[in-house]
Amino acid sequence: MDAVLLMVVVFVGYILAYKVYGKFLSQKVFNLSDKVKTPAVEMEDGTDYVPTKKGIIFGHHFTSIAGTGPIVGPAIGVIWGWLPAVIWVLVGTVVMGAVHDFGALVISLRHQGKSISDITGSYINKRTRSIFFVIVLLELWIVIAIFGLVIAVIFSMYPQSVFPVWMQLPIAIILGYFIYKKGASVNLATAIAVITMYVTVVLGTVIPISLPSIGSMGPTGSWTVILLIYAFIASTLPVTTLLQPRDYINAWQLMIAMALLVFGVFASAFTGNLQIVAPAVQLHPEGAPSMWPFLFITIACGAISGFHALVASGTSSKQVAKEPDALAVGYGSMIMEGTLATLVIIAVTAGIGMAYQTSDAGVLTGAAAWTQHYSSWAASAGLGSKISAFVIGAANMAASLGVPKAVAVVIFGVFVASFAGTTLDTATRLQRYVIQELADNFKIGFLKGKYAATAFAVITALILAFYNGANGKGALTLWPLFGAVNQTLAGLSLIVITLYLKSKGGIKYLLTAIPAVFMIIMTIWALFINESNFIASGNILLIVINALIIIIALWVAFEGVVAFNKKQEV
Repeated sequence: MDAVLLMVVVFVGYILAYKVYGKFLSQKVFNLSDKVKTPAVEMEDGTDYVPTKKGIIFGHHFTSIAGTGPIVGPAIGVIWGWLPAVIWVLVGTVVMGAVHDFGALVISLRHQGKSISDITGSYINKRTRSIFFVIVLLELWIVIAIFGLVIAVIFSMYPQSVFPVWMQLPIAIILGYFIYKKGASVNLATAIAVITMYVTVVLGTVIPISLPSIGSMGPTGSWTVILLIYAFIASTLPVTTLLQPRDYINAWQLMIAMALLVFGVFASAFTGNLQIVAPAVQLHPEGAPSMWPFLFITIACGAISGFHALVASGTSSKQVAKEPDALAVGYGSMIMEGTLATLVIIAVTAGIGMAYQTSDAGVLTGAAAWTQHYSSWAASAGLGSKISAFVIGAANMAASLGVPKAVAVVIFGVFVASFAGTTLDTATRLQRYVIQELADNFKIGFLKGKYAATAFAVITALILAFYNGANGKGALTLWPLFGAVNQTLAGLSLIVITLYLKSKGGIKYLLTAIPAVFMIIMTIWALFINESNFIASGNILLIVINALIIIIALWVAFEGVVAFNKKQEV
C-alpha cells in the first residue's frame, strides 16, 4: 500500500466528516446557539471559569486529550496489521470518538460546566452518579501516576528533550502575561514564543540533561517526584497563567510536528524510500491477544477515549465562550487527533522501514526493520518500545526534508514528552474537580479547597507510583487495566449523552446509542478475558480491581437501560 495514498484518502475523509457530519451534529442534533450563555461567561471567576478565544481553547483541549494516547495506542495496535488500525481510527473517530467528545462538551456547557459523572445523576439516578465517580477516580489516579512515569521514561531515553520541555514553562507564562495582562498581539506573541521554543529544541541537542541516582531512587523515580510536584503547582494556578498558554503553544508545536510528518511522507515517497512494510492484516501475532475485542481497547485515543469526556466536561466546558465554538473544540479536536493517529500509523509501519538501528549497531530497512521491532507482542508492548517506534519512524521521514536526524529525534522526543505533560497537569486538575465535587456532596469540608483536593490527588498518585519500590514504576502494575477502564468510561459517557438526547425528543439519540452499545460490548468482553487471565496468573490486586470495574460497567449499563425506558423529566 502506498503511504501517500493512504494519508490523502484518510485526510479527505476527516475533512468531509467535519464539514458534513460535524455541522449536522452542531445545527440539527445539539442545536448550538450563540445566544445561550456558557458557564465560562455566566460563572466567570478568573481561575477555572474563563471565557476564552476559540483558537486558544482548541489548543488547550486538543493537547490535553492527545497526550501520548494517539501515539502509543496505534504504535502497538498495528501489530494486528495496518489495515484494521486505519479502519478503526478513521471510523471510530468520525462516528464515535468525535461524537462522544462533542456530546460530553455540549451537555456540560448546558449543566453549569459540571463533570460527566455529576451529570449522570440528572439522567440516571444519584446512586449511579456515585458509582460513576468511582471509575472516574480510578481512571484519573492511573493517568496521573502513569503519565508522570511516561515523561520520566522519555527523559531517560532522550535526555536532549529535558531542557526544551522545561523551558516551555517560562515561555508559556511570559506568553500568557503579555497576551492577558498587556494586551499584546496574539499572532506576534505566538510567533515569538514558538520560535523561542524551537531554539530551545536545537539547544537541547547539545546540552542533554540526566539526573543521577539519589540513594535507592533512580532517575526515573526522581523525575516522577519532580513531575508530580509540578502537576500540583500547575493545576492550582489560574488557567490563564500556565495551562492555557502552555497548551496553546503545544498545539502549535503539534501542528509543526504534524506538518513535518506530512511533508516528510511526500518527500520520502518522492525519493522512493517510503512504503508500508507492515502486513495489512496479521490475525495471530506471537503472544498477542485476539484482535477482537482488544484492537478497540488498545487503540483508544485516536479513535475514542473516555478520558476525553473528562477533559470536555472538566476544564474545556469552563472556558468555551460561545456555544458554536464547541464544534471546533469538541468534534474538531478529535478529528485532529485521528489525523495524528493516522500519521503515527504511517510512521511505525512505513517510516520505521527507512532505517532501524539494532542493538548490535546494525541497520535494517524494509520489512526486516518492522519485523525486528514487532517480532512479538512482548517485544512491541513495552512503553519505551511504543515511543521509540514512533520517534524512529517520524525522525526518518523528517530527515527526508533535510532536518538533521539528531534534531529530528529531539523534536519528536519533546513532542511526546510535552503532550504527556499537558495530560498530566490537566488530569491532576480534573481529579481536583472530582474530589471537590465529592467533598461537597459528602460534606467533607477540608477537601473542598483546591489545595487540599489537589494535594490528595498528587499524594495518592505518588503512593501508586512508589508502592512497589523507589523506581516510580508502581503504576505499571495497574497499566493492564487502563485500556479497558478508559473504554468502559467512553461507553458509559455515551450512555449519559444518549439519555440527554432522548430527553429532547425524536430519534437523534441513535447517533450515540449505537456507539454506546458497541463500546460497552467490546469493553466488557475485554474485561472478562482480562479477569480470566488475571485469575490464571494469581494477581490478586488486578483480579479485585478488574472485577470491580466489571461490576461498575454492568451496573451503569443496566441503570442506563432502565432510565432509557422511563419517561425523563430533567
